[in-house]
Amino acid sequence: EVQLVESGGGSVQAGGPLRLSCTASGFTFDDSNVAWYRQAPGNACERVSRISRFGDIYYHDAVKGRFTISRDNAKNTVYLQMNSLKPEDTAVYYCAADKLRSPTGPFSSCPYYSAMNYWGKGTQVTISS
Repeated sequence: EVQLVESGGGSVQAGGPLRLSCTASGFTFDDSNVAWYRQAPGNACERVSRISRFGDIYYHDAVKGRFTISRDNAKNTVYLQMNSLKPEDTAVYYCAADKLRSPTGPFSSCPYYSAMNYWGKGTQVTISS
C-alpha cells in the first residue's frame, strides 16, 4: 500500500520555526520527485517547494530564504524546514510524490491527483501574529 505521512505541523508564533516531515512507503521513493503543497481556506493549492529525484530544488517566491527542503532516501523521508514563519504561511501542508511530474500549480484544491500520483493527508500549520 502506498502511503505518504506528514508530521510536524502545529501552531507557533510569527517568527518561529517548524519542521515538517514526509515519510513514504509502498513505492520507490528515491526514484520520485517529492513536493510540498499548501492550501489556506479560500485559496488555491500552491506548490511551496519541490526536490526532484535528481536533487534539483524549487521554492515558491513567497518562501525563498525561509524554507529549506531536503531528502533522506535511506529513511524514505523528505523534510521542510520552515523558519521565520509568517501568518500568511498558515495552511494545510501536503506532501506529494510522482516519478515524473511535479507541476507548479496552482490547483483548485489539494490533493490534486492529476498533478502527482501520491499524496499525504496533510498537516495543519497555524502561525499567530
